[in-house]
Amino acid sequence: MLERLEPQSPDALLALIKLHAADPRGDKIDLGVGVYRTEEGATPVFAAIKDAEQRLIDDQDSKSYLGPEGDMGFVNALMPWIFGEDATMGGRIAGMQTPGGTGAVRLAAALAQKAGMKRLHMGVPSWPNHAQILGDLGLEIAPFDHASADGTADIDAVLGAIRSAGADEGVLLHGCCHNPTGIDYTPEEWAQIADAFEMSGAFPIIDTAYQGLGRGLEEDAAGLRMVLAKVPEAFIAYSCDKNFGMYRDRVGAFYILSDGKETLDRAFSNANALARASWSMPPDHGAAAVRLILRDNALTQMWQDELDAMRARMRQVRDRLAAAGMAGSVDLAPLGRQNGLFSMLPVTKEQVASLREDHAIYMAGSGRINVAGLTMGNIDRFIDAIAEVTG
Repeated sequence: MLERLEPQSPDALLALIKLHAADPRGDKIDLGVGVYRTEEGATPVFAAIKDAEQRLIDDQDSKSYLGPEGDMGFVNALMPWIFGEDATMGGRIAGMQTPGGTGAVRLAAALAQKAGMKRLHMGVPSWPNHAQILGDLGLEIAPFDHASADGTADIDAVLGAIRSAGADEGVLLHGCCHNPTGIDYTPEEWAQIADAFEMSGAFPIIDTAYQGLGRGLEEDAAGLRMVLAKVPEAFIAYSCDKNFGMYRDRVGAFYILSDGKETLDRAFSNANALARASWSMPPDHGAAAVRLILRDNALTQMWQDELDAMRARMRQVRDRLAAAGMAGSVDLAPLGRQNGLFSMLPVTKEQVASLREDHAIYMAGSGRINVAGLTMGNIDRFIDAIAEVTG
């Protein structure tokens, strides 16, 4: 039976990880893997997480099942940070824990499909797994341009997609720190997006995977809140993997917004059934640690300080890149206006190969870079290499 299976192409990023690991050059630079790194190149465990985990070791008295909705204390503790002081937005929101943001996106797409969604409009380029998830479910993807050539959002294309979406269609947007471009919508553009959703009736699905890594926790949630204030229903996929450094623990949440209590309850029951059939129940440990942090003022402050330091370091890197201006044929200035871990450079696959082979600089073939892989010690060499390869 297994002979009927067609071989699948290996994941390009995993292949890049192997190439980087095998490279013996001591000055190699890894800009491929999408994790935060310190100036020393480490991806540390947050001190706040360490403290919370120790409390779990000391105080947790059971590993019994929690159910498909997971740790509801975690889900509820996150809500004010995402949705604001009125955490349920007047009783319009219900949520559940998921295995990472990926699990939340999968659940959002599956539930939308079950509710009758026929097509999902998605800005391109996007996180590659978005298309994989939608393709696996059999949902039709209607692509639209997310990015303009000058490194800003193609807001006309975004608004056009929302306005053209039919009643049984949705639009997938990134809440902040767009992966892979780093191009966020301005507050004025978010207001236009919210108005377009209100007028069109298209269904919003907002993937928020990097809150706090862009401009700040409140600033990064402002656009999402604008949209939710204008629409009768929406799905929100959320990840704690980046802003709490919980990558391997897979900590995420899925939220449903609906104006009707009966409709909200019905949607939540269907989400529960889909979760039960997919992963039965999500892993508990990481979510429990986040819950402890958000319920303790001292731990919350410790976490915010660590998050602020991450954001400041990435801003320092972006400002240095922007200050370099032109490097060969590549204008680095737009990277200073972008946010989060990622940006895309206008380089060819051949130039990416040359950067890897001749300069030990590893990045995705698309030109996506993880700016956290750059430090004040290697950034000038990176800029010089870009200039040499593209000049």
